[in-house]
Amino acid sequence: MPNATATPGKTLLSPADHTLILIDFQPQMAFATRSIDIGMLRTNASLIANAAKVFDVSTILTTVAAKAFSGPMFEEITAPFPGKTLLDRTSMNTWEDAAVIEEVNRIGKPRLVMAGLWTSVCIVGPVASAIDQGFEVYFIADACGDVSPEAHERAVQRMIQLGAVPMTSLQYLLELQRDWARTETYDATTGTAKKFAGGYGLGVTYAKAMFGAQEGGHG
Repeated sequence: MPNATATPGKTLLSPADHTLILIDFQPQMAFATRSIDIGMLRTNASLIANAAKVFDVSTILTTVAAKAFSGPMFEEITAPFPGKTLLDRTSMNTWEDAAVIEEVNRIGKPRLVMAGLWTSVCIVGPVASAIDQGFEVYFIADACGDVSPEAHERAVQRMIQLGAVPMTSLQYLLELQRDWARTETYDATTGTAKKFAGGYGLGVTYAKAMFGAQEGGHG
């Protein structure tokens, strides 16, 4: 019989063990996105960008043809990273861009977490390529979108079959925090949730305002 210990599973993400790659959150791709409401997509993308900022996660922001065709990256994604260089590409597959790969290698993390537009092109491409080269890859499914629900779901299935791990934007934030007794990031985590995490965020706001409640203590 296995011996249980109070330690996290090895597949759980921690702030220091991965690089977050946010790909092509740009108007031209958003215009044709039909698998998720654009407002919800922007909220979820904001949630993961702010989570990465709170936990100082190594982050790469990349665009495609930003000035020539696709437009600037969503401001809510760039705002948490003032002054950060955006790596602009010509390739649909981020993994075929030399500057992006140079940055991945410079950071040197064995795990990658990806999100962006569109799921079936700009996420499948680098996910498949990174897995092929030995990286452990996660993708944030509700911070990705595609031209139809069918296109998004087939892309998600394909990535899972390749070995990628799906997760959600709120799951990403809470997995990085994982223990409410971690006081150094507690306020920033709950603050991010209150602003971007929908009904859960409203619940946090209500509990704090009405009862002064805090999730770090035992009942």
